[in-house]
Amino acid sequence: MQTNIFPDFNEDFREAFRLLLLWRRDVRRFLKNPISNELLLDLIEIANFSPSVGNSQPWRWVNVNDNRNREKIRTNFRKCNEQALAGYSGERASLYANLKLEGLDAAPVQLAVFADVETEQGANLGKLTMPETLNYSVVMAIHTLWLAARASGLGVGWVSIIDPQAVKKDLSINDSWELIAYLCIGYPVEEHDIPELERSGWQQRTNVGLNIMSR
Repeated sequence: MQTNIFPDFNEDFREAFRLLLLWRRDVRRFLKNPISNELLLDLIEIANFSPSVGNSQPWRWVNVNDNRNREKIRTNFRKCNEQALAGYSGERASLYANLKLEGLDAAPVQLAVFADVETEQGANLGKLTMPETLNYSVVMAIHTLWLAARASGLGVGWVSIIDPQAVKKDLSINDSWELIAYLCIGYPVEEHDIPELERSGWQQRTNVGLNIMSR
């Protein structure tokens, strides 16, 4: 619904938005409760309002709901996870081995999100000097979907320990599409306002991102 009247984003709304960001966690433990197709489509519609370079809207959503394809993704993850574990040693390796790094076994919805790097939408506006902005635009859409999902009581997990080329092959994806994210979506087993990696002792949150440089 479009309107020319700018809404009043009052103090209560701003505080609620801050809480939404605080409780937006990377979820890896999901209930197997199903998500309605209506709700999923609503989240995608909201994500479509995201900003994109040249208004190119390069995001492409693939709902991976075929059990055979899901098993291919799990096999992909297990292989990449073993390789990642081999890169650590000592206490760090032990800690890594105990981390819950994906929700592929339980998440009722799994989305492979791609960037169409050859899209004609936007007529190349803004991407000739920085072509990576197409991928950045898809990340913006993912973040919007993430917040919308959280506001609906859902959790989202981003599976990055995965071979993107193998995903494209297994899902028979167009060559001009680049994998940006593999998302697990579902109702979380538990709620936390502190990241799981921080709770597990892997990495504490720092304030380095608050530093503003002047030049």
